Amino acid sequence: MDEVDDRAGAARPAGYGDGFDAHRAHLEAVAYRLLGSRAEAEDAVQEAWLRYAAADRSDIADLRGWLTTVTTRICLDVLRSARVRREAYVGSWLPEPIVTRLPSDWPDPADAVARTDEVSLALLTVLERLSPEQRVAFVLHDVFAVPFDEIATTLDTTVAAARQLASRARRAVADSGVRRHSADRAEQQRVLAAFMAAAGSGDLDGLLAVLAPEVVVTGDGGGVGPATRTPVTGRLRVARFLLGLFRQAARNETVAEPVLVNGDLGLLAETTYPNGQTLRLVMAFTVADGRITAVYDQLNPAKLARVPRTEPARAALTPPPGPPA
Repeated sequence: MDEVDDRAGAARPAGYGDGFDAHRAHLEAVAYRLLGSRAEAEDAVQEAWLRYAAADRSDIADLRGWLTTVTTRICLDVLRSARVRREAYVGSWLPEPIVTRLPSDWPDPADAVARTDEVSLALLTVLERLSPEQRVAFVLHDVFAVPFDEIATTLDTTVAAARQLASRARRAVADSGVRRHSADRAEQQRVLAAFMAAAGSGDLDGLLAVLAPEVVVTGDGGGVGPATRTPVTGRLRVARFLLGLFRQAARNETVAEPVLVNGDLGLLAETTYPNGQTLRLVMAFTVADGRITAVYDQLNPAKLARVPRTEPARAALTPPPGPPA
């Protein structure tokens, strides 16, 4: 996975790379999946470094395991405090996306069914509904294959209780249906191309055809970006809402580029208004059975700070060879 930038890198104490740095990418991966925020993940890993620097290293038999436990406990404290902060959050809260550009030879037939080890934005959103302890047990065991005895130690509980926490989390994820909405990239590409063609041309019927009946649009503006503060549900309402967004974008200078959002195909859009103001948007999708089941609009500028700028030359999106979705 992509490494999280180390904001404090320039100020690292001497010896930072001695042992710790070899595990930094792993720790950042754990922290991001637990917190859904790259900035908070960086802070958690930096705090783990401080504890590592102050520890008696002769007592550490398994450095990776020790650092994972320390980082997880730091994240657990953040998750518990985040509950209060999220209650005061303006509108819906979505995770901070990890956006990467498509390779220059896209579409590549060899990539048609490729998947990354990223946790999708949809799954991170579901994990946000779990208790902090359930989220820790699920992420450590189901994503990173950490044994339950180590998870129990991290959570200061019994192995049986740790298993139960993971089981309840797994059931919540299963009930959400997010695992079923994991189309391969070839299907994602066909569906998104049809979506862009319909939305871009104002074709309501065409847009309805590519949206699932239960589709939901969730926006996160953080009280700053112009996102809808409550989710938009239902195919017709969503279609009209999206057509309105595309009409507004068409009235201004807009570039929409296909990108990977947490490993799935999505859109990076940038609109420049006549007054010079710029609006940036990352749009993520879940796709199942050839239709879009959910749309996640991230407009909070604070969560887009690490997202690359759009490149007009990459704005085209065409379906791969094969039958239409």
